[in-house]
Amino acid sequence: MCCLFGLIDYGHSLTGRQKNQMLSVLASACETRGTDATGIAYNVAGTLRIYKRPVPAHRLCFRVPDTARVILGHTRMTTQGSAKRNYNNHPFRGRIRNNDFALAHNGVLQNDVSLRKKKHLPKSKIQTDSYVAVQLLEQNRALDLNSLKEMAEQVEGSFAFTVMDTQNNLYFVKGDNPLCIY
Repeated sequence: MCCLFGLIDYGHSLTGRQKNQMLSVLASACETRGTDATGIAYNVAGTLRIYKRPVPAHRLCFRVPDTARVILGHTRMTTQGSAKRNYNNHPFRGRIRNNDFALAHNGVLQNDVSLRKKKHLPKSKIQTDSYVAVQLLEQNRALDLNSLKEMAEQVEGSFAFTVMDTQNNLYFVKGDNPLCIY
């Protein structure tokens, strides 16, 4: 199973170097849940940045700028889609109107194929079950508590999702998988 991690610099008191060190420690601790790929998402001047690579967390060099306040992260254990093809790795980028968002998932969805057919979701080169959550949000044309609830009610399986948009809104969607916030 994968692992979700991240941090929020509420008081704008951390330097980029401190954030990078914290992310390295958090991500490395999460390696016990997935070593196939590691990725993070953050905003710089209202632009969503996603950095992911098909490497274990301890091998990824984090370079988050001082201005990044909210960082969402993921370590991956591959269940579908090769981790060597970076587009299969988390976080995934989505777009609703002029607002980009990043989504990461921990768990296994069992009805992604049937949802794609039933909801007439567009074909994608991304080969993971997780990406259907991005597509459902995009189809709903909203990123808010209602659209997240609707997405979570449609997917079947085990899940915890983290979703972040370009305004640094961070959402947690907890299904059957554990989610700890400190």
